[in-house]
Amino acid sequence: MIDFIDRWWRNYQFSNALKQGNIHLAERLLRNKQNSGTRLTWLEKIFRDQLCLEQANRESRQEVLTLQQQLQQAFQRLKDTENKYRFHETQSYRLQPDFQLIGSISDQFKLIQHDEYKLQCTGIDRHLFDEFEFTLVEYLKQELEKKSTVQLQLKKAIKAAYNDIDTLKNGKDPNYNLDLTPHVYFIKYFLNNVYGAYLAWFLVYKSGLLPTKINILDIAAGPATMAYGLSMLLQSFDSLLQIPQTHICYHSLEKQASFQHRGLQFWRRYMEILPIVTNSYFRFDTTDIFSDIENTQRLPQDFFDFIVISHCFFSDPAQRLQSYRVFKNIFSTCLKPGGYVLLIVQGRKLFNFYDLPQIEDIPQELKTIARFLEDLELSLEWYNYATSTGKRTPIKSEFAKFATENLPAQKHMLNLAQKYLGIKHNLNYVLDDYIILAKKP
Repeated sequence: MIDFIDRWWRNYQFSNALKQGNIHLAERLLRNKQNSGTRLTWLEKIFRDQLCLEQANRESRQEVLTLQQQLQQAFQRLKDTENKYRFHETQSYRLQPDFQLIGSISDQFKLIQHDEYKLQCTGIDRHLFDEFEFTLVEYLKQELEKKSTVQLQLKKAIKAAYNDIDTLKNGKDPNYNLDLTPHVYFIKYFLNNVYGAYLAWFLVYKSGLLPTKINILDIAAGPATMAYGLSMLLQSFDSLLQIPQTHICYHSLEKQASFQHRGLQFWRRYMEILPIVTNSYFRFDTTDIFSDIENTQRLPQDFFDFIVISHCFFSDPAQRLQSYRVFKNIFSTCLKPGGYVLLIVQGRKLFNFYDLPQIEDIPQELKTIARFLEDLELSLEWYNYATSTGKRTPIKSEFAKFATENLPAQKHMLNLAQKYLGIKHNLNYVLDDYIILAKKP
């Protein structure tokens, strides 16, 4: 009788604890009954099974959480390993700066760093550029002689092409679409632009960022000016220092097929005279990326180490805005992770974009560069204002005297410029460019 009353009392306490929601008391009463060896009621069995399921569920959730943490740790270790490998791989395929080589080229080109951002250049590798200039002049003579059967028509065609290109002086954008435009460009601007391209690639090398295997996308490339500058820099290296074998994959985007055709013709001519030929692969893509943005979708994605834009910046605000949209799309899709954008823009033109004078004002210069890169959605790595005069402010009327006394002459090109373009002054190698290295943010 006493056992019956005791069982009834325990069952009543258990049932009442569940009704009141006192789970802790119900658990304690269940454990006491299990320890006593007494058979459980159907309600106690259900409660026991529920407790077992809840415990299993907690253990399962904890196991899942532990596995997630272990997976995250393993993923982070893998990521760290990949980053470490990528860093060492990147370092291994870049040309390591050689201080003796840098010093030798700096002496030849008479480089003077006037401040953190202004770099004066009044020298040249005379042997390298004389040979290059002579070969160019001989090529142009032969090309123009082919067209000289009707002298009057030749003079008119040259004058029309010259007038088109010369609109640059008045802050206008040339069409570059005439038959002799490439020839006039070769005579008037090509040597200076190759000179600037050489210096730009030298600064990239000096920064330790020039790969031995380099994929370049050159936007509005003209006759592949930037490829010539890089090739000539590598020729300098070979004459001064033993360097690893380099490979250039060069993709030219240019609207005018005539520019690309003449550029490739002269490239083949120039390569024939070199003692050491640069390993290079050229792809000439004749397309108007500014009028049809779909043309850019055919470009390889995440492929290029460097995207280059040299002097392809419109003076017209509407055209410039449209070109920026195209540029930004190409940067976001085609640049390799960790790749760079190399920009070369004429000094006064850059400041004209923002209605500012170009003066000796470094804070203003920094703000202007920042605005320029913000418009292109890029972040600054470094920049240099490369100038022949050593001044930011143009010296105008005094420049001719300065150039004659201080700057290397284009002695082979002068006769051709006088004959076909009517140029009366001397020709010199001149720099007035902002060389800007940038990255995607």
